[in-house]
Amino acid sequence: MTFLSQHKLIAIVVAIIVASGVWYGLSAPPASPDLITTPATGATNLAGQDLVATLLTLRAVKLDGTIFNDPSFMALKDFSTEIVPEPVGRVNPFAPLQAGASASDNTTKSAQIFTPRD
Repeated sequence: MTFLSQHKLIAIVVAIIVASGVWYGLSAPPASPDLITTPATGATNLAGQDLVATLLTLRAVKLDGTIFNDPSFMALKDFSTEIVPEPVGRVNPFAPLQAGASASDNTTKSAQIFTPRD
């Protein structure tokens, strides 16, 4: 009892802090807007008008082949490499090799490291 009588002010401050913490924790959270509501029709209408205007502008664009006759286009060089067709491998590469299968001449030495010696 002597402790409480000597530290009344500290006990009151701690009790107020605990009570305010409990009140804050148990109070209802602020109302958040529903996620399934639709925006105001005015904002949707403005966005729709912008979209329609952009689509009408794109519809007015006419494409022709005059760019391909332009000297600057003709000066461009093709630096692409030709893709060489490669032979197709086995149907199932994970299936075991057949009994008569052997290494071909075009296999690399690294693939032949683990082949048994005769």
